[in-house]
Amino acid sequence: MTEAEHESRAKLLDAAVSVIRAKGYSAARVDDICAAAGLTKGSFFHHFASKEELALAAAERWGAKTGDLFAAAAYHQLPDPLDRVLAYVDFRKALIRGAARDFTCFAGTTVQEVHETHPVIRDACEETISGHAATLEADIAAAMRQYGAAEEFTAQSLALHTQAVIQGAYVLAKATQGLVADMEALRGLQRRQQDRVTHAAFLSSMLAARSSSRGIAQTCT
Repeated sequence: MTEAEHESRAKLLDAAVSVIRAKGYSAARVDDICAAAGLTKGSFFHHFASKEELALAAAERWGAKTGDLFAAAAYHQLPDPLDRVLAYVDFRKALIRGAARDFTCFAGTTVQEVHETHPVIRDACEETISGHAATLEADIAAAMRQYGAAEEFTAQSLALHTQAVIQGAYVLAKATQGLVADMEALRGLQRRQQDRVTHAAFLSSMLAARSSSRGIAQTCT
């Protein structure tokens, strides 16, 4: 693939992510994606045999780009694993800017629509979401060990729980268009959603354990 071909393919993938986030998979036409990319349908079909094939590649590109974004985030540098988990939530809050289509998850948006009609796209989206959740497991497991969190939870289940809450917050953001239009209202929405995240069972138990351990330490000094 030449550099020009690689560039046009990347433009189509980025356009697909943008258009599908805004309109949904079914409503997103090949013409819409080509217009957003500034390319012709001939270019589209040079790279992709169908819209479904494009969506599969877009899900992969979304996972790679967001993976790089989160891997480079500063919260990884915090020494305390619980602080890293909580700072991850803060980082997700900081990404909320503009309209819902600008900050919601491509994979989450797409899978809500295609989970029965396009199983291959569904599986690609699930891999992206679960793969991202897996990046949280090490910090959650470390925090559970350090603060003696309840053993009925696993790091994997709690990592997936964070994604369930965040994806749910995105659905609410789409449902409450007045909040999406106003940045301050969006922050208020995210604060309410953060309450769900930070007071979920695993974080509550970790915070309680840390508080108790610090209290014991202060008593002993």
